[in-house]
Amino acid sequence: MKVLVTGGAGYIGSTVCNALLDRGHFPIVLDNFSLGKRDFVRQHTCYEGDTADHALLARIFADHPEIRVIIHCAALIVVPESTEDPSRYYHENVAKSLGLFDFVRDRGGLAVVFSSSASIYATVEGFRVTEDAPLAPASPYARTKYMMEMVLADFCAAYDMRGLALRYFNPIGADPELRSGMHLAEPSHVLSKLVNAALGVEQEFCITGTDWPTRDGTGIRDYIHIWDLARAHVLAAEYLHGDSNLSAAQREHAREPYQVINLGTGNGVTVRELCAAFQEVWDGDVPIIEGPPRPGDAAGAFADTTRARERLGWQAELSTADAIRSELQWRERRKELLGY
Repeated sequence: MKVLVTGGAGYIGSTVCNALLDRGHFPIVLDNFSLGKRDFVRQHTCYEGDTADHALLARIFADHPEIRVIIHCAALIVVPESTEDPSRYYHENVAKSLGLFDFVRDRGGLAVVFSSSASIYATVEGFRVTEDAPLAPASPYARTKYMMEMVLADFCAAYDMRGLALRYFNPIGADPELRSGMHLAEPSHVLSKLVNAALGVEQEFCITGTDWPTRDGTGIRDYIHIWDLARAHVLAAEYLHGDSNLSAAQREHAREPYQVINLGTGNGVTVRELCAAFQEVWDGDVPIIEGPPRPGDAAGAFADTTRARERLGWQAELSTADAIRSELQWRERRKELLGY
């Protein structure tokens, strides 16, 4: 199966491409390389450009008419940055995604796996959220994901296309074979910032917010290993493609024009607990301070993953410790691959 992966040179997209390849599929990468790394996609067929470029998309499909599923990962993802420059986020995440969906509408017969976000959920009692939990996106970044979910749902209801929004929780770690990982020199991801503090790249790690209504006052998250997340994308593509090993119930659900599925471990971990888990793996001290919440932050949530198990046959298999170890290993590999 050939699958078009937008943003396929980024942290998540490149890992998805590796998981597709390992499963015997053929990822076709579309990336403008504003953030993605060419070193991550040298083994894949790759096109450089924007997701809204219909001429480029037409060329990709002329070269690869077998593509039936698009995994749309291309997006800007930094919450504080989105509050500082919302125009850029709405342009990149909304306008360009709309351009892609217009192409999908015009071509017909295609399915879209959309990288959405658990940041669109409202804070609920107990913090566990199903796909039917109330939504209250608290930042421009989260609102771009919410908007595009609504757009995709409306397009799938009106046109010859199907959509599946995967609501990510908090990806951490690296490809277990160290082919790719977090590549930003100044990452916003919590685990990358912990590693920076441990290695002395940053002076300390700051816990942002200590008065949330959680068991220890710090934000609660569902930290999912990036490889588990990537595997879920492969299963989602196979699900929408109508893979031969699907059960009758899965096939029935896969015919739905639009659906939403959570991707997480199903367990809530506070920031303090993540710090403790890190220090069990890391042989050394990590300087930790406390500070106020960042703009757009929320208390958090963790996933109810029942639907992912039932429809995709997927559940997380790797632990938080596995993710921490892979991130530390990746830092050594990153120096060799990317030079920093």
